[in-house]
Amino acid sequence: MAATATGIHHRTYVSELRLRATRAEYFRLGLLTVLLLVLPFVLDNYWLSQANLILIAVIGAVGLNILVGYTGQISLGQGGFMAVGAYSSAIFSDRIGLPTPLAIIGAVLLSAAVGTFFGLPGLRLKGLYLAIATLASQMIIEFVIRRWSWLTEGQGYLNVDRFEVFGFQVGARAVFEQQWYWILLVLATLTVLSARNLFRTGLGRSFMAVRDQDIAAEAIGVNLARVKLTAFAISSGFVGLAGALTAHYSEVVSWEKFTLDVSILYLAMIIVGGLGSIAGAVYGAIFMTLLPEVIRQVANSLGSSMPFLTDQLPAVRNATFGLVIILFLIIEPRGLDRIWQRMKEYVRFWPFRY
Repeated sequence: MAATATGIHHRTYVSELRLRATRAEYFRLGLLTVLLLVLPFVLDNYWLSQANLILIAVIGAVGLNILVGYTGQISLGQGGFMAVGAYSSAIFSDRIGLPTPLAIIGAVLLSAAVGTFFGLPGLRLKGLYLAIATLASQMIIEFVIRRWSWLTEGQGYLNVDRFEVFGFQVGARAVFEQQWYWILLVLATLTVLSARNLFRTGLGRSFMAVRDQDIAAEAIGVNLARVKLTAFAISSGFVGLAGALTAHYSEVVSWEKFTLDVSILYLAMIIVGGLGSIAGAVYGAIFMTLLPEVIRQVANSLGSSMPFLTDQLPAVRNATFGLVIILFLIIEPRGLDRIWQRMKEYVRFWPFRY
């Protein structure tokens, strides 16, 4: 098949099921692989820590996009479900003494169960009403982790031991970020591949059927209750994984890391990246994680001539977040993924317009 094709015509089912259809796609995948492998050797610890935060955000954004973008169930409880994963993983590993991999798996399962429970209103509600119900879940979980002294033994926070798996323990600060990068890269890659393949199955297609028209989906035999609760469970499981990794990476768990602001940030990631797109979740996670750093760098560079930027940096950051979301909703509602698709189509069809 040509490297750039004006159309992709599948002749077999095997060809249609491939994740990559052209040589250009394989070439871009190769470039991305090389970039990811070289990255930890060219970045310093600070920027490598930003890369690690992006990888954690990718896992959480993919999970949220499964629920919101692919199933059409709006959720504002992302921060709460991340908190469940973070606190449960820390308790399983440090208090109960489970090996770290088992503690993280237990946190994922518990987050999926909690997400399924709070997804029950989705059987009757949709749209704004469902958003309010999931917002209530965020408030309830945040209230519990702030007020239940047993979770933190009265300290208000949890210290988490250094990450260890199969006898390997993450080293000191000199190699800390680099070793975490490889761990998070593997988990983020598995998350993206799992999500991509999920929507090539009957279950994934039933998610999209419910999103597009739930009444028609039920008419053709889709069990709405099972599909919606399964979507909440899978999404919350991925989100819980992101929360557990946040706990072990930062080595401290406190409720300030899982407030409503986190839920809104992750929702912004999938809006900016592109609803209903796994690649869009990745783009949005990268964009929204780096945006605060870009704003800080600009504020520092313009601090002498425009001192209000540094004095009011949190307000400037929040205003920029809101402006970015509004601009994407007006100019390109399908997000960064659609912009990238249009760029590729322009190259593929050039010099023709269509």
